[in-house]
Amino acid sequence: MDSKNIDLVSLLEKELDNKPQKKLDEIGVVVQVGDGICKVYGLIHALYGEIVHFEGGNKGIILNMDEDFVSIFLMSTLIPVAEQEVVKRTGKAMQVPVGDAMLGRVINALGEPIDGLGEIKTSQSRFVEQECPSIIERTPISEPLQTGVLAIDALVPIGRGQRELIVGNRNTGKTALAIDTILNQKGKDVICVYVSIGQRQGNLARLVSKLQEHGALEYTVVMSADSSEAVLNQYLAPYSGTSIAEYFMHQGKDVLIVYDDLMNHAVAYREMSLLMRRAPGREAFPGDVFYLHSRLLERAACLKKGGSLTALPIVQIQEDDITAYIPTNLISITDGQIFVDTQLFNQGIRPAINVELSVSRVGGAAQTQAVKRMSKALRLELAQYNDLLSFAQFGTELDEVSQRQLNRGAIAVEILKQAQFLHYSFVDEALILFLLRYNVLDGIDLKNVSSFIQKFTSYVLSVYPDMYNKIKETKDITPDYLEELKPIAQEFAKIFEKEK
Repeated sequence: MDSKNIDLVSLLEKELDNKPQKKLDEIGVVVQVGDGICKVYGLIHALYGEIVHFEGGNKGIILNMDEDFVSIFLMSTLIPVAEQEVVKRTGKAMQVPVGDAMLGRVINALGEPIDGLGEIKTSQSRFVEQECPSIIERTPISEPLQTGVLAIDALVPIGRGQRELIVGNRNTGKTALAIDTILNQKGKDVICVYVSIGQRQGNLARLVSKLQEHGALEYTVVMSADSSEAVLNQYLAPYSGTSIAEYFMHQGKDVLIVYDDLMNHAVAYREMSLLMRRAPGREAFPGDVFYLHSRLLERAACLKKGGSLTALPIVQIQEDDITAYIPTNLISITDGQIFVDTQLFNQGIRPAINVELSVSRVGGAAQTQAVKRMSKALRLELAQYNDLLSFAQFGTELDEVSQRQLNRGAIAVEILKQAQFLHYSFVDEALILFLLRYNVLDGIDLKNVSSFIQKFTSYVLSVYPDMYNKIKETKDITPDYLEELKPIAQEFAKIFEKEK
């Protein structure tokens, strides 16, 4: 690019003629603009990540520094920037407003309200880029974050302070799992932050409506950087959302943040890097794309002084290929992944969680004792069921033991099916798993299993509230409790048969 002759002296004189100044502002001039990025000459003392103001009213952030020029990404696509426009340094890095006033609001990546409910009145702010908590500040994860989804809480438990990736094809229920988790935090004193990156405005409007309908918006902050916004905003959104979440975490509160989704975030950063003429690597992503997400997700933690930040990043893949560049990066950063399978989804098994490919590296430390006891052999039974199912499809004759395992596996799959917006408490989950483990469901038709388990939990709560509350208080099902539950289950099975 040819440098343009700019008379900076005359521009400085023009600024000085307006009024006397004790301190001179450092200014530069736009020499090239396009695609949401401009190159500015003259800001020789500028800092990486610094905010600058344009004469025409736009703002930008310096994200690349050459010997003679700085590259600035624009915050708004609506305010035009022209060549030879004056740019002024601020000496400040990007900050986002934080505080209790953010709850229940829908904001953009800059922390500005976009829900039409007026200004957000808060005087506090935090830098968008923050250092992650050190090892000394952290404590091991020991408390569960209940999702209300049986398949997750029993097989892929999530602890407070954990980072659990949700990965799957388009339209397989990834966002539905995250939204169900947010809805299930009602009454549990957990603050939620939902960050939408590169999504359609219609999808966001439906999501906000659902949160409002279920009374979840009052403890949730929704941040949106939709596909029509400047690429800079899509890049900033997850960092801004995390800064808001960190404010609550440092107040000693438990916080859940959802990034939907980080593939769009990586694509936005790739676009920015290519515009800055950085060398592309695998799949045209820049070499520092791993650092892009690692410095974000490492901010999730369980703190010794109290408070935690649990991250649920979502990443979309193509044709169930989890070996792609960004998914493998995220799998290596996070503490486990929930793989949502297209084949299971099309078979009507929803949530379509592939148990064999899903894992939680926190494991039983993030489960209540009741659920942990009752789900001990569940993963093994499902694995055996999938193996036997392959043989059964070829018409292979199975012995009696194998047939029993096949029937039991079918029941296990049936109880793990769960409609969206249906949430189980950990007591309900323990009772449902109890029915499976102690063969109470063996005599029930497969089509009636779902109805049976839901009615059984309601039956125990209404007819035997003492038993229900004992499990709730102790968070365990001891051998004594088992002896009491077995006749209750038999009694209900007879009632259920009569009702049919």
